[in-house]
Amino acid sequence: MAIEEAEVVTSNTPTSIGIKPLAMTIGAEITGVDISSPLSGEVIKEIRNAFLKWKVLFFRDQKLNHDQHIAFSKQFGKCTPAHAVYGHQDDRWPEIYTVDRDRRDKRYKGADLLFPWSGWHADVTPAINPPAISILRGDKMPPYGGDTQFADMVAAYKALSKTMQEFLDGLRGIHQYRGNAGVNTSEEYRKTLQKNLLISEHPLVRVHPETGKKAIYCAPSFIESIVDLTPTESEALLVMLKTHVARPEFNVRFKWTDHSLTMWDNRQVLHMGPKDIINSEFPREIHRTTLMGDIPVGPDGRTSTSIEGNPIEPQR
Repeated sequence: MAIEEAEVVTSNTPTSIGIKPLAMTIGAEITGVDISSPLSGEVIKEIRNAFLKWKVLFFRDQKLNHDQHIAFSKQFGKCTPAHAVYGHQDDRWPEIYTVDRDRRDKRYKGADLLFPWSGWHADVTPAINPPAISILRGDKMPPYGGDTQFADMVAAYKALSKTMQEFLDGLRGIHQYRGNAGVNTSEEYRKTLQKNLLISEHPLVRVHPETGKKAIYCAPSFIESIVDLTPTESEALLVMLKTHVARPEFNVRFKWTDHSLTMWDNRQVLHMGPKDIINSEFPREIHRTTLMGDIPVGPDGRTSTSIEGNPIEPQR
């Protein structure tokens, strides 16, 4: 049952936490709470409501270890394994995926990704049930550079003409891990993708299971084609959509500091990791958990379908 929008967006109920919006429709900094310890039910509810409204939340000065990071995450849902394709790095914490500072350079052999949408994605959309929430923790962060950007796909949908909205409402797209178009991936990366192949058909517009809002569901790094269109039509529409969703008015940009944490709604938000950090000598220690999601549903009520690969299962 979807929560009515008014309950989430227009409530003026005072909260015990501080909520500082950072952009018009996306991103808010949360203060007045220590997330290293268990939270009360009321605080969890307040954070959850702020999360549904602002889509991305930022916490600063939160010194967490892996166990505390996992414990915080579990207060908002069941953890998935660290990564459906790449797995985890430490058997002690199978929920934790540590983000390699130079991973893009390694995967794409140092190639420049020149498209306006290069790097934008939602996590693991090639799975039939992509994660609902991603929670990223920065321990040691660079003094400058390495910012992460987030894009509001609800705002992106609303910015389209009504005619285009109605057209997209009935379309579906194929999502697969294959590397960015036009870029030669490493042999090791290709073998990993083939071993853990994930391909799914998702609605091009997703109805949020909690708010009922419509969001463009077009992860530029993973969506490959649009079902029932000719290749020429599909390519032209995808170029338009990928360029549209990356527009700056839908974005919020987070400047990391040591011991910061961000959680975003993977169902209605794209994000882009920085490429500038590759050319920096500064360390960047960052770790992620993801929470179980449901199978996407389109405005026509049709659910996604799996083409290759198994659903993501909760981490036991």
